[in-house]
Amino acid sequence: MKKVLITGINGFVGSHLAEYVIENNLGEVYGTVRGKTPSYVNLEKVLGKISIMSCDLVDAFSTDNVVKEIQPDIVFHIAAQAFVPASWKSPAETMSSNVLGSLNLFEAIRRNNIDPHIQIACSSEEYGLVHKNEVPIKETNPLRPLSPYGVSKVAMDLLGYQYFKSYGMKIVRTRAFNHSGPRRGQEYVDSNWARQVALIEKGKQKPELFVGNLTARRDFTHVRDIVRAYWVAATKATPGEVYNICTGKDYSMQEVLDMLLKMTDKKIKITQDPERMRPSDVQVLLGDCSKFMKETGWKPEISYEQTLKETLDYWRERV
Repeated sequence: MKKVLITGINGFVGSHLAEYVIENNLGEVYGTVRGKTPSYVNLEKVLGKISIMSCDLVDAFSTDNVVKEIQPDIVFHIAAQAFVPASWKSPAETMSSNVLGSLNLFEAIRRNNIDPHIQIACSSEEYGLVHKNEVPIKETNPLRPLSPYGVSKVAMDLLGYQYFKSYGMKIVRTRAFNHSGPRRGQEYVDSNWARQVALIEKGKQKPELFVGNLTARRDFTHVRDIVRAYWVAATKATPGEVYNICTGKDYSMQEVLDMLLKMTDKKIKITQDPERMRPSDVQVLLGDCSKFMKETGWKPEISYEQTLKETLDYWRERV
């Protein structure tokens, strides 16, 4: 069995990826978590079937020890400060987690003389300011990030390319567009709205839903399609290359809201909250995934309507 290392295994994507590997008997799963009291709630389905190691990737010594002990055959680098609005409030922490953490991981792999296949979770936020004549966005589009998070992911992305070129490390860079589904954190837009609807249905919030920018457009992929793409990227894609992961279909936030409101029988007032508006927002993130699909045969299988319904049902069970 191949040894599979997933950084940030207890997070939204990391936990779904762990489930995918275990359910399909693809390898022995090892994962890193950080903090003195990390949450394992996302890993309920696979606890006892995976090996969990405490490691903050910002700590080079700890990272080196984990890589040395596991000697992984495949590495999925998912761990990150991934919430865009938080990157304005904590830009230094975002840069440290996403850039220094990645650098330490690459150095640990290099120093231990192992040669795993490596997938790194970059982001569509790297594209940032996109002009109307540039959509759908291809991998060759200029990178004009509009947030500290976007900048941190550009740095991580280019570090991956540099380590491939300099040391021949088998790194594949994936730029996933928005992804959602059960277990998505309540900070993220569609999950946040779904949670508010669930609270309203339970009488725990007055029938008023707070929103931010409703004109922005996003390309949403179900998290289960995303982790399947990550596995394919690590095992079938070309090292050194970068690939968009998306559906090729976008929705305005207003359309997402309308879709969600049709899933409840409650009459809900919509209020725009200035606190939910970003200093600079990416207006359109619509991806072109043809390069990845042509090379690997992957394609998205789950509709966004189903994704949104599963997210709402997830919150209905928990609020």
